[in-house]
Amino acid sequence: MLALKTQRSSPEVKKSEDVVNKPVHYPFWFGGSASCCATLFTHPLDLVKVRLQTQSVSGVKLNMSQMFAHIAKTDGIGGLYRGLSAAQLRQITYSMTRFGVYESLKDRFTTSDTKPSFLTLVGMASISGFLGGFAGNPGDILNVRMQHDSALPPEKRRNYKHALNGVVRMTREEGVASLWKGVWPNSARAVLMTVGQLATYDGFKGVLLNYTPLQDNLTTHFTASFLAGFVATTICSPVDVIKTRVMSSHVKEGLVKLITDTTRQEGLRWMFKGWVPSFIRVGPHTVLTFLFLEQHKKYHRQFKGLE
Repeated sequence: MLALKTQRSSPEVKKSEDVVNKPVHYPFWFGGSASCCATLFTHPLDLVKVRLQTQSVSGVKLNMSQMFAHIAKTDGIGGLYRGLSAAQLRQITYSMTRFGVYESLKDRFTTSDTKPSFLTLVGMASISGFLGGFAGNPGDILNVRMQHDSALPPEKRRNYKHALNGVVRMTREEGVASLWKGVWPNSARAVLMTVGQLATYDGFKGVLLNYTPLQDNLTTHFTASFLAGFVATTICSPVDVIKTRVMSSHVKEGLVKLITDTTRQEGLRWMFKGWVPSFIRVGPHTVLTFLFLEQHKKYHRQFKGLE
């Protein structure tokens, strides 16, 4: 009986080992799709973050809840979704590129016996983030401009109808080069964000699976993505503030001069200006993106018969 039971279970064990040892390759667009889904829930938080970061130094200062109320009162509830088309364009270009390149590089360095080290993952995330920042720069500029537009005096508003209208108008009115205004601080931020999100998510997830009783399930995905969101927000905050101000500015100003002037006027506190709303936006967006991404991967494995 014992021998028969052992014989009967051996094919199941062999099948399980084959599944574990066989790397699964996922479609390039999964990261972009997951990020677009997450943006539908977190866009109002991103809009409030931009408004807080671009508040006038001499004007009345609003906190996060006051800014929410001000936008809802001034522009209506729909105003909280101003610039959504640009945000989705940004995710389709920026997030799809960085997730797709990162996963492709990870596939190349992953075998049935070995996985990339954390430092290798950081290097992959840096390359992926830089390429994603460059590809997503037009969408990022439009996202910032459309979110910030109604906060400007009527005569200074750009009034883009949607993201594609913004691309066409920017090209006609400011030249093609304007689509890559602020590309270097944006790419630097994208490198930090991708390291903070993708590499640390894989790192935290590996630690949780290897050193805690947690399994590869929703709890683990939530915990790892929450920690990754905290890290990403903190290391990106200074670059994020500068990027927002460069992209929303009407005048051309050197990066060094902008940083010098900002530090002289506001002190070093500018580096973490809007950190709380930024974390409240990046945290949920990171969590939702990875939850959606893990579900994408789960259903892909089921569809392919790899579960």
